Amino acid sequence: MLFQLLGPLSITDGRDVVVLPPSKPTSLLAALLIRPGSVVSTDHLQDAVWGEEQPTTAKAALQSCVLRLRRIFAKYGIEDQAVVAVAGGYRIHADAGTLDLLHFRQLVGRAAASGTESELYTLRAALALWQGPLLANVPSALLHRDEVPRLAEERLRVLERVCDIELEHGRCRETLVDLWEVTRVYPAHERFCEQLMTALYRTGRQTEALAEYRRIKAHLREELGVDPRPELQRLELAILRGDDLGSPDTGRAPVSLAPPAAPAVPGTALPWAAPGGGGPAPARGGTAAPLPAVPGFTGRRSQVEELVALLTETGPARDGSGGPPAGSFGDRSGTGPERAPVAVLSGAPGIGKTALALYVARLVGGHYPGGCLLLPLTRPDGTPRPAEEAAAELRDAPPAGRGRTLLVLDDAVHPDQVRPLLTANAGGAAIVTSRMGLAALVATHGGTVHRLGALDPEESHALLTAVLGPERVAAEPSAALLLASVCGHHPLALRIAAARLLTRPRLKLADCADWLRHDLPARLGLADDPRMSVPLTLDEALGRLPRPLAEAHLRLGSTTRGPLTADLAADVLGVPRETAEEVMERLLDAGLLEEERPGAFRMHALLRAHARRATAPLSARPQALLRPPRREETPQAGSTRPAALR
Repeated sequence: MLFQLLGPLSITDGRDVVVLPPSKPTSLLAALLIRPGSVVSTDHLQDAVWGEEQPTTAKAALQSCVLRLRRIFAKYGIEDQAVVAVAGGYRIHADAGTLDLLHFRQLVGRAAASGTESELYTLRAALALWQGPLLANVPSALLHRDEVPRLAEERLRVLERVCDIELEHGRCRETLVDLWEVTRVYPAHERFCEQLMTALYRTGRQTEALAEYRRIKAHLREELGVDPRPELQRLELAILRGDDLGSPDTGRAPVSLAPPAAPAVPGTALPWAAPGGGGPAPARGGTAAPLPAVPGFTGRRSQVEELVALLTETGPARDGSGGPPAGSFGDRSGTGPERAPVAVLSGAPGIGKTALALYVARLVGGHYPGGCLLLPLTRPDGTPRPAEEAAAELRDAPPAGRGRTLLVLDDAVHPDQVRPLLTANAGGAAIVTSRMGLAALVATHGGTVHRLGALDPEESHALLTAVLGPERVAAEPSAALLLASVCGHHPLALRIAAARLLTRPRLKLADCADWLRHDLPARLGLADDPRMSVPLTLDEALGRLPRPLAEAHLRLGSTTRGPLTADLAADVLGVPRETAEEVMERLLDAGLLEEERPGAFRMHALLRAHARRATAPLSARPQALLRPPRREETPQAGSTRPAALR
């Protein structure tokens, strides 16, 4: 059981969260948890619970309040977290496993002792523990006056360090969202303003950087009667002069750094580009390539944390049970002590598997001195590449250094494509992306499976904010929620909608959402690049399936609503129940269904809309704009969508 103090005070068992109601026992618990393991005096607890209006029998009232708190603990089965009466006060024991505040401090301490690359990831993980307004449900004036600002300052110091690391490595765009938010919440915080001005200037937004200086200057004069500190004044002057303030951010900055290597050429394994640079977008069916950047990556925090922990483990890799390794790349016996980690990322088309793989690979690159290599396993037409062909490319790619290599095996169609590559990379590690579950691969080679679904609403909002900018999203908060909902919180759909809005700065988010929802998913495409299209992505996914299975998917999507069961599928398809179960299992494995609960499946709203449109008579479809494609719209061999959109 875990107490969550970094936000509304709550209790969670890892699945369910109970937010405690505003009450005196809630204030008492907060006062004890803020000082875990320490004796908190009765005087301080009385002040925290009642403030200046204390009852005449305050000591007895406090004892009664402690009793009520113990009853709450008993109600939720956490009697082991006892409130202990000691001489002069009370104490509650907690550690990093039972209190998020201590977990936060543990991560911050661990980050300070690590290298820059690990420090950034660990600090991001620490910040992710903050879940909203601090102690929002705690009705204690004393705690909000004395303790909340102190705790908030701990978070601000960590955020300031995170932004410093991002700026030092030329990742200005990645830190803009954080800086926009924190400078609005803390308008007089000069260090955050300095970081925001630097990030804006390096991304070519000189006017906005100077506007930020004018904003904080006016605020400080109006509220405090002082001018900005000298560092800010010198920064404004440097921006006015157009001085070089470090590497400009071109939108392709790497996510993390590794030891320098030779310049990238086709077929070369290269850990990273230099700060401010970036590799080419991966070309499916092309040669092994260095890892490209994933600009504006957002969300997937839990998966990122799990994958980084797996791929940076210094000892032998372990399976999900915590037992010994299930096998090694070169040893199928199941007892190999040196098995390197394998992670399989599966999910629907366009859900962001490749983007997550590349983002994580950049975060952990420093642990792989042999470099990180992207190897596409599918040709541009969607057909799988033979394992021998991919293995030959892997052998021909010169190593970037001595030591372990991390492979990103992109868009695998069958386990047999992957197995020889894992054997060839014995001692290294691999991230495998696939629309298929690849259960047979996990059965023979072990590893972890991470099934990606649609983004959470908060992640969708963060994605729109990262692409469109905080001002535009904040101007239409309800419309931003509507747009994310219309797009089904699907990463490719959100990116396409955001790109359309970027090219039309006067178009309202609400108008865009309304226009899109009248013909989904046909309008989720970009006119200047037909590869950027939800319908074409889904058409290509269905083209990989046997024709009867693809037709079954279209019939199920176009004629059903709500959860799909074997009985319902059997009725729709006119097949025996056993056959219907097999069809749904195969669609689940192909990433076209998600398991809602045992025996019940669901289909993403965009896939249903695509199925309805694909099966509707032509006369019933909205009329599309007819025009001949420009020559540059014809996809070239080896072309693909940018990694961030797959």
